[in-house]
Amino acid sequence: MGHHNVSKVTEILLLGFQNLQRLNFPFFLLLLLIFCVTLCGNLLIILVVSYSRSLHSPMYFFLTQLSFSDLLLSTTVVPNMLNVVLYNGSHLPLIGCLTQFYCFVATESLECLLLTVMSYDRYQAICHPLHYTSIMDLTFCIKLVVLCWVVIFVEELMVTLTIGHLDFCGPNIIDHFFCDLEPILALSCSDTFIMKMETLFLVIFLAICPVTVIIVSYVYIIFTILKIPSVTRRQKTFSTCRAHLAVVSLFYGSLISIYVFPRQESAKTLLSLFYTVVTPLLNPMIYSLSNREIKQALKNLFKNIPPSILF
Repeated sequence: MGHHNVSKVTEILLLGFQNLQRLNFPFFLLLLLIFCVTLCGNLLIILVVSYSRSLHSPMYFFLTQLSFSDLLLSTTVVPNMLNVVLYNGSHLPLIGCLTQFYCFVATESLECLLLTVMSYDRYQAICHPLHYTSIMDLTFCIKLVVLCWVVIFVEELMVTLTIGHLDFCGPNIIDHFFCDLEPILALSCSDTFIMKMETLFLVIFLAICPVTVIIVSYVYIIFTILKIPSVTRRQKTFSTCRAHLAVVSLFYGSLISIYVFPRQESAKTLLSLFYTVVTPLLNPMIYSLSNREIKQALKNLFKNIPPSILF
């Protein structure tokens, strides 16, 4: 009888940033600016790679997929975050909260797999240059990306459906700016053991295994580069990996900081802000600023745009 008398939670309140006081509106404008620049930067990467024939290679094809993933992440988290900041909180239906969680985890997991595929691409290009074009052809690259999407869709759907079968009977308040796993499970009055086991499997399969592949790939890459007799050639070869290494460091550094090391809630919020808002902003900048081919392709693209469109 007691179980049937428990009221079910149908709406979630996201508290967001409660300590901003009078800085809500300036912070809102800053987030809006970052969101717009993120959208423009990642769309520009996709456009310039599609436009320039010199960039029609596996490395840049995977880069467009990474930019698309960053676009999905930003549009999943930031619009509702703007509402949270502007109104000191936001109400979401439970199904909306679970949908946001699914999209967020899917895009984060997709980025893990894409960064792994990109490291494999660099491994083949540097360690097996003679066989690179025959191995990393367009068909194989498309198959890799499709496989990443299918794996993510199935895995995250299973996790989200498991969460959807939990009982949520109060409270309905999440002290965060988006629906993440830990805050959602804290609201459940069901046994979450199965959910935690699924999460552990997910972390091993979509985080630890990919990062292991990345590390092994770069160990082989570094050994291969060290064997190159010319210093200039070593630097030129390594330059093709710098942007990818920077993005990997940013992405996994922020994830490890928030999920592995216990911190205060305020610190967790700031770190979450970094990998959901700042990282998608920095990724296209890192690749465009450190890559001569992309910079040249951007110049060629803007040269061919009629002045009437720009002004």
